[in-house]
Amino acid sequence: MGAPEDWLLTQAERGNPSTRLDARHPGDRAWSEGNRVRPLVDGATYFAELHERLEATRPGDLVLFTDWQGDADERLTGEPGSEVVEVLGRADERGVDVRGLVWRSHNGSIGFTARENAQLGRALQQRGAEVILDMRVRTGGSHHQKLVVIRHRDDPSRDIAYVGGIDLCHSRRDDATHRGDPQALDSMADEYGATPPWHDIQAAISGPAVHDVETVFRERWEDPTTLRRSPIVVVHDRLRGLDTSPDPLPEQLPPPPPAGRHAVQLLRTYPDLRQGRDYAFARGGERSVARGYTKAVERARRLIYVEDQYLWGDHVGNVFVEALRRHRDLHVVAVVPMHPDVTGLNRTAQLVGRRRAMLDMHRTAPDRVAVYGLENSAGTPIYVHAKTCIVDDTWATIGSDNFNRRSWTHDSELSSVVVDPDGEYARDLRLTLAAEHLERTREDVEDLAEPEAMFAAYAQAAAALDGWHAGGRSGPRPPGRLRRLEPPSIGPVRRALALAPYLWVHDPDGRPRTLRRGDRF
Repeated sequence: MGAPEDWLLTQAERGNPSTRLDARHPGDRAWSEGNRVRPLVDGATYFAELHERLEATRPGDLVLFTDWQGDADERLTGEPGSEVVEVLGRADERGVDVRGLVWRSHNGSIGFTARENAQLGRALQQRGAEVILDMRVRTGGSHHQKLVVIRHRDDPSRDIAYVGGIDLCHSRRDDATHRGDPQALDSMADEYGATPPWHDIQAAISGPAVHDVETVFRERWEDPTTLRRSPIVVVHDRLRGLDTSPDPLPEQLPPPPPAGRHAVQLLRTYPDLRQGRDYAFARGGERSVARGYTKAVERARRLIYVEDQYLWGDHVGNVFVEALRRHRDLHVVAVVPMHPDVTGLNRTAQLVGRRRAMLDMHRTAPDRVAVYGLENSAGTPIYVHAKTCIVDDTWATIGSDNFNRRSWTHDSELSSVVVDPDGEYARDLRLTLAAEHLERTREDVEDLAEPEAMFAAYAQAAAALDGWHAGGRSGPRPPGRLRRLEPPSIGPVRRALALAPYLWVHDPDGRPRTLRRGDRF
């Protein structure tokens, strides 16, 4: 399987001497050992556990969270009283120290959630929690990290951190049946229906790595970079009575005791902010997400399994292409949304990005690359928001980052990587996801333990379902949710019109100029 040091970045390879994230790790190690990580597949699973854990907090405990998008009224269990604002508000009122960093967001008129995010921040501030709207990003950028940390003053063995792709907002509370969250977003493309089916994943981390996730939050909270640049926004915040000055956090507790055998590394993206501004903890930015993926993919020999919202661009395609060229037994399976969640020119721009990545891989190894979308039993496409990658059943990541240049250079991102010396974690994650997509029980996928068998099973299931659709849906629906996707067909004029929006709006580059010139991360 390989030792953690063979797969994970060293402190030097992380390339960020400004951070204190690895300060307690021995030598040049940039990861924690002695952890237990549990994948929580789909939002209903995560929200139910998060609700239980938050409700169990007591006076003196600490809750920290970050959000890209937040809805105060999202119900964690579907029941009245389980709304995000109620659960976190009650915790603060009984003496828990609740702190949050919510991306301020761009305006709703261009499809973003500034109003909802501000409402969440204001509602929690009114309940006593300290929640800050954070706009310390590049122009057009965002804070995309999604984490929750719960530290217990009197019982550190219960400490836990959640890292992944699931925001505390509408549409995320879907389960394995994928009928959608009744509290749905109203901005999805029509193909996804009134309650868009939503596939996602979050990692639950116990052990010393909880301290590392907490450090990620603390570095952002304590950063002296101004929260907002616009004087109009400053005045507006004051008129609304919003707290814009983060109070000091309590002293950080020591790491929790060991909880398992997993080595956990946190990978991050922070951009080069430019214009004389910079993060104190990431001078010139951090691109360990890009570096970590590149190192792992270079070691791949048999199977790279990806679930991702985007899978865009030449940079991403090139990483896979080089691995496919070097290793003739290597296969790549990717599960992505069947359709972008936007329409018009924005949709074309996103399809241009997908086309670039897919064409590169297909041209290199047409028989060893397969890309799939998902649909539920009613035939409604499932929006794939999961961000996970599994390499040779050894290196596995769950995070907020997508396979595109924006996530690798431009927005803030956080991903948790697990290397398990027993070799069980990554394999179990892969087979759990396969069971859901093939509509089998978890006990009925052991025949897919070998990577080649899973590659073939996905291809067979997709061919059967595609054939059933092509034949007018006659007869029983074949089992499984997989639909085969080919590189999007886009005419040259449409591609030309969409290229600039793709490069500058959807997939911008947040690297310093010196790295851009050499196309390095």
